[in-house]
Amino acid sequence: MPSHAMSYGKRPIPGITPTAKTLFAARFIRAEDVKTVETCAISPGIAVAAIEDDQRMRQALVFQVATAGIEVDSYASAEEFLDTANANELDCIVVDVNLPKMNGLQLQEELNRTVPFASIVFITGHGDLAIGMHAMRRGAIDFLEKPIDDETLLSSIARGADLSRRRRAEHMRRIDLEQRHGCLTPREREVFGLITIGFLNKQAGAELGTTERTVKAHRERVMSKMGAGSLADLVRMAEVLQIHPAHTQAAPTR
Repeated sequence: MPSHAMSYGKRPIPGITPTAKTLFAARFIRAEDVKTVETCAISPGIAVAAIEDDQRMRQALVFQVATAGIEVDSYASAEEFLDTANANELDCIVVDVNLPKMNGLQLQEELNRTVPFASIVFITGHGDLAIGMHAMRRGAIDFLEKPIDDETLLSSIARGADLSRRRRAEHMRRIDLEQRHGCLTPREREVFGLITIGFLNKQAGAELGTTERTVKAHRERVMSKMGAGSLADLVRMAEVLQIHPAHTQAAPTR
């Protein structure tokens, strides 16, 4: 069912210059994120937070989302959400941009800093092109004007959940690699950096002032500690970790 409640008396978003286009009739959708509503049916266990200070609108949002079989918790303010929710476990956050005190854009800024893989869908009863563009540039999945129909809302949540899960997996992968990299000795880190930009063992030895045999031994320990099955695996790990050798940035001519 369409949302039936509107919000009044909310503070305007500071720092955003209004434009003449105050009716946000067209939704911002990035082509690479487009997915059908059916994604909701095939993505198990989607967890959503709905943040809306208008009680009737909040209840309507919960009804729309829950009747699609999606787990949803609601919050009356950004502060309540930050105090009680575990944003790391959420797949999508639906939030009114014009919340009192901490508004939606300020919440987005906080989540971008603390939970960089979080997906946010903004809703508003006062559509404004400038605010919408501001939110989208900072990574919002969508910016929807009330009343919101089921298909539009669920499609946005589905895209947000898919993106959040992919980003979360990448984030956890990076944390795991950082922990493994932290277990390397200083010399092993140097070898890691050199061989992943194309140095042969002999070349790495010359660069580090040691023997080829020693580099080979370090290389084997690096592969083991990092859990790499091949040099290609190690190169991909270096890309994720953004490893840059201290001595040089390119392998010498062979």
